[in-house]
Amino acid sequence: MKFLRLLILVFFVAAQGIGSLSAQDLNGMSLNGATGLFSIPTGRIGWGQPSNVAIDLGYHTIIIDGHAAHIPKIALSLFRWVELSAAFDIQPVRYFGYRDEDGNIDSRRGVDLLTGVKIQFPLAITALALGGNFQAINVGSSSYGYNAGQIYLAATYGGLFFDWPAETTMVVGKTFRQNRSNSNIDFGMGFDLALFPNAFENYVHWVSDFANFSYSIEAFGADAWHRGVLNTGIRFDLRAIPVFRRYKFLIDIAVADALDHNRAFSMGAVFGLRMQ
Repeated sequence: MKFLRLLILVFFVAAQGIGSLSAQDLNGMSLNGATGLFSIPTGRIGWGQPSNVAIDLGYHTIIIDGHAAHIPKIALSLFRWVELSAAFDIQPVRYFGYRDEDGNIDSRRGVDLLTGVKIQFPLAITALALGGNFQAINVGSSSYGYNAGQIYLAATYGGLFFDWPAETTMVVGKTFRQNRSNSNIDFGMGFDLALFPNAFENYVHWVSDFANFSYSIEAFGADAWHRGVLNTGIRFDLRAIPVFRRYKFLIDIAVADALDHNRAFSMGAVFGLRMQ
């Protein structure tokens, strides 16, 4: 615990010394519904100034070996500093062959409820947020159901990479699982780079993250248990199209767990709007 407190303190001090945020303000959804990259959350909520109430609706799928997980999600941004999120991770039961005590396929295993809360601190230098999530794994299954959770601190800071707007995110935290103890510390980093901004007007982004944790403790196709997980892909910001200028409309196309043999394909979309 002393080491964890020291690491968080160093992380906080380092985040304060980083340069100001870039203007791209992409604010996409991670796979579990929190505002973030793919596996990791960022230091921002979905909507900042001047939105008191805003909502994001999203959907992602992860496909591996012809089987797909479906992840519908929702996030609510409140008062410019609080975010509430929820997602259902509906995984392909028959792919795993889960069976109950009688040998029948247990259709309840493979459906996980992922909820989260994030508080963004009102800092001018960098975007810093304290968050957590609750994971109800295998909802409704008496044989396989259990709970897990995570707390984290995330910082997002901006700059330039070869004159292209870029943002880097760093996350440190701790995951807890019911009836199981561990001393692991969660750590992840990622970036969001606007590709050829003069040509594409900031609506094509290269997004990547690497972490020793994933969007869920029982992630599908993006499993971090063995060597960590690297996700990388393109995020399209369609606000460059005039009809979407007042809304958030993002499309993701990515490779999940890209460095391992069981790499998966992921795609999804997020639509959001200000309500107040």
